[in-house]
Amino acid sequence: VQLQASGGGSVQAGGSLRLSCAASGSIKGVDAVGWYRQAPGKQRELVANIVRSGSINYADSVKGRFTISRDNAKNAVYLRMNDLKAEDTNVYYCSADITTWGSTGVFWGRGTLVTVSS
Repeated sequence: VQLQASGGGSVQAGGSLRLSCAASGSIKGVDAVGWYRQAPGKQRELVANIVRSGSINYADSVKGRFTISRDNAKNAVYLRMNDLKAEDTNVYYCSADITTWGSTGVFWGRGTLVTVSS
């Protein structure tokens, strides 16, 4: 199973980006999905996630600006980021709880860099 993230890039403050992440491989089901970010020397932090119940959680710093969504048919999760700020500059990672035909585990994408210039 692999998670492939894309959509990162460079944008000016106030701009928008849309991150995408798709899971591929021998997948039986995808449960919780989420986006995290990590700056150099800092711990990885939750940006947004969709848990099993369907509830959505956002970090306080992105509420009202970022929107997470998923497409179960495509085993994909997206993060729409609006009104980007310099402090949003980070490497963004997607994560998913995936059940394969033999086990269940948490999988991570490689990360995609978002750079916001002020």
